[in-house]
Amino acid sequence: MARTSLTGTQYTLRAGDYEAVIASVGASLRALRHGDRDLVVPFDADQVRPAYRGATLVPWPNRIVDGRYELGDTTYQVPLTEPERHHALHGLGAWLDYEAIDRDTDAVTLRASIEAQTGYPWRLCIETTFALGADGLTQTVRATNESGDAPAPFGTGPHPYLVAGPGALDSWTFELPAAQVLDVTPDRLSPVALHPVEGLDATRFDYRDPRTLGAVEIDHAYTGLIRAADGTATVRLTDPSGTGVEMVWDAACPWVQVHTADLPAGPGTPGHRAGLAVEPMTCAPDAFNADRYDYDTGLLLIEPGATRAASWRIAAL
Repeated sequence: MARTSLTGTQYTLRAGDYEAVIASVGASLRALRHGDRDLVVPFDADQVRPAYRGATLVPWPNRIVDGRYELGDTTYQVPLTEPERHHALHGLGAWLDYEAIDRDTDAVTLRASIEAQTGYPWRLCIETTFALGADGLTQTVRATNESGDAPAPFGTGPHPYLVAGPGALDSWTFELPAAQVLDVTPDRLSPVALHPVEGLDATRFDYRDPRTLGAVEIDHAYTGLIRAADGTATVRLTDPSGTGVEMVWDAACPWVQVHTADLPAGPGTPGHRAGLAVEPMTCAPDAFNADRYDYDTGLLLIEPGATRAASWRIAAL
């Protein structure tokens, strides 16, 4: 049953032992449970969504440094939504109210438009489907360029905070099959250079072999993903009690941001290290400035009338 709240219209999906709640504002994953346990850090329907928790990130995930980028011979400036670091964070769709265009007991498809505007003069139709099944919750994002004659720069990704079980994040075992990590400046998290995980700081960044997170602080993007035969990459997080959660994404996402949810005010702050943010991304941080970097940022250019898609799945272990 749908209802209106501060986070918009609520859509509850059920399948087997799974239940998911999707909020229309930001096409946000507000809750995902398997049996009696949370698989993501939830939030209340009648509170302003905490930052970007669970939001669908379009038309870019992560940051545009200084909110400025060049495409062709034109320089664009978008609003600085992360003013403390002077960046444009997580796109233009996180606070849009999406409309349901298809609805069932175990699935919902939402749609919103990103209108052409100063700094991003392209119109995109965004559709996203959340489908719940025996294998967990799958989200698929589709973006169509409805502009007349120009390709639109684009990237997408989700922003869930995964929960392995009742223990503290420091006690969880983490498996991340990624060979490279993006070094960033400590103050602004601006990209610096791509490194092998064992070369930058293996203790902090190398989780190709599963091991306990401990007290490490991470807010970095990874690539060089080791994939299965079907092209998918998988992250797994397990609790000492034996429960766990995994996130699987398709080949459309060559990057993934990982954040240990360290908040500036530290311990005692609601949400501090409450879950592990795992954000598959179609492109790297600051991908709109791809020409600045000596690696493939994955920036997509959607031709007029064309559609690009990406998907990911969260499931209990």
